[in-house]
Amino acid sequence: MGMDKFLLKEIVLEQEKDRQSIDLGIERSALQSVSKQFKTPHALVISGIRRSGKSTLLNQIIKNSYSEDFYYFNFEDERLIDFKVDDLNDLYETFLELYGEKKAFFFDEIQNVPKWENFVRRMQDKGYKFFITGSNASLLSKELGTKLTGRNLSIELFPFSFNEFLSFNGYKPQKDALSYTAERARLKSNFSIYLMHGGMPEYLKYKDLSLLKRVYEDILYRDIVSRYNILHVKALRELGLYFLSNIGGYFSYNKLKDIIGVGSMNTIKSYADFLENSFLVFLVDKFSFSLKQQFVANKKIYCIDNGLANSVAFQFSKNKGKFLENLVFLELKRRGSEIYYYKTANNLEVDFLVKSGRKDFALIQVADHLDNEKTRLREINSLNRAMDELNIKSALILTEDTEEEIKLKDKYITVRPIYKWLLKD
Repeated sequence: MGMDKFLLKEIVLEQEKDRQSIDLGIERSALQSVSKQFKTPHALVISGIRRSGKSTLLNQIIKNSYSEDFYYFNFEDERLIDFKVDDLNDLYETFLELYGEKKAFFFDEIQNVPKWENFVRRMQDKGYKFFITGSNASLLSKELGTKLTGRNLSIELFPFSFNEFLSFNGYKPQKDALSYTAERARLKSNFSIYLMHGGMPEYLKYKDLSLLKRVYEDILYRDIVSRYNILHVKALRELGLYFLSNIGGYFSYNKLKDIIGVGSMNTIKSYADFLENSFLVFLVDKFSFSLKQQFVANKKIYCIDNGLANSVAFQFSKNKGKFLENLVFLELKRRGSEIYYYKTANNLEVDFLVKSGRKDFALIQVADHLDNEKTRLREINSLNRAMDELNIKSALILTEDTEEEIKLKDKYITVRPIYKWLLKD
């Protein structure tokens, strides 16, 4: 038995009323990159963590390009708990009855409907355009890969970048802002806030820590426990807390199994995959020319948002350097980089190896500062050795507020403040 059609109509009308009152906020930078896709027949899939602004981006697309020629529906509604793929036909009929014929569908959190891709494919064949959001990478990629291969374009939406954070706070740095002491101080002050509080739009608007904690709880219970029928809920919670308390740290599944107290390494790996597929964390491989070595080596942990990690784990004050590192990682991800960490033959560490092409590498080290001689030598020596091993002539150290050029024999290292590097979005 399908959904009650009267209830469906009520939900559609209610959602449209709510949608019209939504605060569109600042224009997301992703809007520029997706605007050129509007004329293509492909479905545009926007994925990302809960509450990162996917619905707002959909509404910005509507405002910019679709005026009234669209249908909108959000599947993240508790009244739709029994909604099935067959109900999409009833939803379409409801749209026709209420609004007449339109050319585009905007569907929020579509992964809640199993086999939704069948409906999308059929309607694409009739010439309809789709804009879709989802907060589960695995479900989206699996479904897109079955029916919509070659018929979809995907982007991952992150919480606010530093540039978006500045816009949100009504601050647009002048082109020569870094040349003036007062402007530079203002920029650094904004960066300090961004470093600790992150870029989740709703939290930045209301400054209510419970909003971040609710995102975390919803990921654990709504996106993972209920969807995958998790039996060891306590183990999942402890794994989530471990990851968010150890951003920038290393782990192996085998050791985690003992730390969390779960009998099977496969269980830990599955739980880690669920957390990663929900866009809460990223698990980064060690770079190696040997795939086998890469597979068995420890991984590093990063989190989607500094504010979210801090709200759950309260680690900021004693781990500021790791939060700086996390910020750099997120910006590299936002720029679409393929990211690894690197260990030299004598076990010196480089935070990030960014790969583009088969043998085109960039090396990036992150440090609070280089004032301490021991720290300075460690960072330079690690990069110098890695550059020798990979035959690279230049590298980058990102710090809180240091800028210089370090010349080595036949190589050089650029040192830049992270806030300055982030501005080059």
